[in-house]
Amino acid sequence: MAVPKKRTGHSAQGSRRSNWKATKPETTKCPNCGATVLAHTVCTECGTYKGQPVKLADKVAAAKTVKAPKKAVKKAAPKKTSKKAEAKAEETKEVKEETKAEESSKEDKKAE
Repeated sequence: MAVPKKRTGHSAQGSRRSNWKATKPETTKCPNCGATVLAHTVCTECGTYKGQPVKLADKVAAAKTVKAPKKAVKKAAPKKTSKKAEAKAEETKEVKEETKAEESSKEDKKAE
């Protein structure tokens, strides 16, 4: 085992430790109450972590008040249509409107 032959002096020890500096801890804002909180820790003000309650009693109370499903439902994105498809859609709308107009005129004639 290596053993130093002589003791390290105070100035050499101080020079070696000169780069040991204290840093400020990272803080964030709580998404629930807005209080300043240490990063990756439970909020001391409201008892939540990443917006979720930590205590079991709080979890039960939150579950009773909010009956949202746990899984997020994805909405279907609208499909991109080409100009041809848009033109066909307009034609079908016009045809439907014409048939509705014809049906309403037939019903008016029957009513007379």
